[in-house]
Amino acid sequence: MRSLHVIGSTQMGGADQFFVRLVEALNVAGHEAVALDRAGSPIARALAGTPVRQLHLPLANKWDAYSAWRLRRLVAREGFDVVQSYMGRATRLTRLPPRGRAVHIARLGGYYKIRGYYGHAHAWVGNTRGLCDWLVQQGLPAARVFLIGNFVPDPAPADPAALAAVRTQLGLPADARVIFTLGRFIGIKGFDDLLDAFAALPAAPGGQPLHLVIGGDGELRAALQAQAERLGIAARTHFPGWLAAPGPYYHLAEIMVCPSRHETLGNVILEAWSYRKPVVATRSPGACELIIDDANGLLCPVADPPALAARLRELLDAGSAARARLADAGHACVEREHGRAAVLARYLELYAQLRAERGH
Repeated sequence: MRSLHVIGSTQMGGADQFFVRLVEALNVAGHEAVALDRAGSPIARALAGTPVRQLHLPLANKWDAYSAWRLRRLVAREGFDVVQSYMGRATRLTRLPPRGRAVHIARLGGYYKIRGYYGHAHAWVGNTRGLCDWLVQQGLPAARVFLIGNFVPDPAPADPAALAAVRTQLGLPADARVIFTLGRFIGIKGFDDLLDAFAALPAAPGGQPLHLVIGGDGELRAALQAQAERLGIAARTHFPGWLAAPGPYYHLAEIMVCPSRHETLGNVILEAWSYRKPVVATRSPGACELIIDDANGLLCPVADPPALAARLRELLDAGSAARARLADAGHACVEREHGRAAVLARYLELYAQLRAERGH
């Protein structure tokens, strides 16, 4: 059984990183998963040198009749059993015969517009229960909507030299306490709320300097840096840019925070748990599905900097044993429900089920 995975992204966000992880892991597990992406894209570069075979089409962000035609001919020529598309652009261009050999699965990681983009697929995968319920509410048949979560990369081992290099690069004092987050610098991520909350925290709780590290980049970078200056926290707020290998930053962090105004799942929460880091998050749909308040993390209202500051302060003051309790509970959750082996098994079971329904 062979699958083709189609994505038209020009950036490297959380969904794109999961695409790379999934197609590589499928190949390592012995399933031939071919990636169809845009030549020269961040995804194409990330897959270079991996076991994943790549094919390229323009996959333009409009009705690209050429790519749609080429894709359909490619699927027929190569004899793929499954074509799995990611996000609206690729899904809209993936048009397969309803009774052909290949089954079309549209994989969604967000509450996207369904009409005109997703309704023609043969089956749909959502990465949270809330998203799957919403897809059914949009009129998709419940029997063809499947829940399969994300998995995150295995945590990188702590490297004292790498940790020291990051401390030097950022100018972190040796005794600094670090709050960490990362993501694309867009409004929905709530980093402006986080800066307001951080400014309300003491500069040195317990006598140790408190620093904030926000990894990532995007259109709001200059605005966020200017906000940190206005709030008087620029010297303790760090913007290291996109982090291709965030392991050292997770290891340095005492607390991971997810301040998003909306998050379908929240890969950063899963990553933090994989590193056994306690998490404070806003009550976005994804965080509420992952976190049981005060059991495996702390939750606060969305877009409420004072409430976010209060929960961060609570965790800073809680002591190392309390932080470890939350972190261990989160780690157990990610191992149980979002482990690589479990997610791969669910995808392969789904592929086999859908292929059997086609009579192949």
